[in-house]
Amino acid sequence: MKAAMEKRQSNWEATYGPQSYKTFEGALDAFFKEECPEYSGPRVRLALVRGISKMVSGYFPETNHLRQGQTVWTTVHKGEKGAYGKRIRDTRLQNVVLTLVGSDDAVKRANGTKLRDLKIEATARLCKESFKQDGVLTNAEVALLLKISPQTVGKYIRQWESDHGEVLPRRGTIHDMGPTLTHKRIIIEKLFIEKKTVQQVSRETYHSFPAIQRYIGTFKKVLLCVRKGFNTGETAYAVGISQRLVKQYEEIIEEYRNKNYVLDSLLKHEVEIESQWEQFFQELTNAR
Repeated sequence: MKAAMEKRQSNWEATYGPQSYKTFEGALDAFFKEECPEYSGPRVRLALVRGISKMVSGYFPETNHLRQGQTVWTTVHKGEKGAYGKRIRDTRLQNVVLTLVGSDDAVKRANGTKLRDLKIEATARLCKESFKQDGVLTNAEVALLLKISPQTVGKYIRQWESDHGEVLPRRGTIHDMGPTLTHKRIIIEKLFIEKKTVQQVSRETYHSFPAIQRYIGTFKKVLLCVRKGFNTGETAYAVGISQRLVKQYEEIIEEYRNKNYVLDSLLKHEVEIESQWEQFFQELTNAR
């Protein structure tokens, strides 16, 4: 009985076993075995085959689920950390599906919507879609996708953020790279002027708690130095940040002074942090 079962199993393997290799992974395994004998170990080959297969699936996904006007794009993963001199080859990437042409773009144009307004909407849409799929676009990437200049993308982003009082999630803001003054102004406005909690600001600006806390501390330190009459260089030395960054905060402080805000009250203001119960109820509200 046992011998018969073993013989039947052997016949099955002889008949169907080769079929399991008539796949991309099987062909890749055979290629490594034949052309790269240094990878002779089956475990090594299996790890290579699975890794390459996963990359191919990521970079060349099926396109039959794409809607008209959509495209696949490879960008930086939102969890990656930016650093001075860090090369893109050392950076984790993420594939995302982006909508270049909205389903109602043609209708809006027919109704007289200006092309500039549509491109502003498209800029915001691309940034948000990428972030929802764990990617963060740069201005240069949006410029390539929309066939405009990075400078124009920057203008569109500033316009949209000013109109909506919301920070668009892109690499400059999420990874705190580049001279992105607008998101600092919006975050500080929400914290110190609108008196929102750290959690609310985090949700509305796509920034982590540590990033929010860093803005709080830096803003108060720069404001204190300004109140004591320090110049930009002295403030930069005292706070431990660049003069360029100090100037960004000084612009915000000068704007508040022109609006007749009481700067001393901003120094004394303690930013609120939601309790666990408040966070729980907020999550329930957002889920409804």
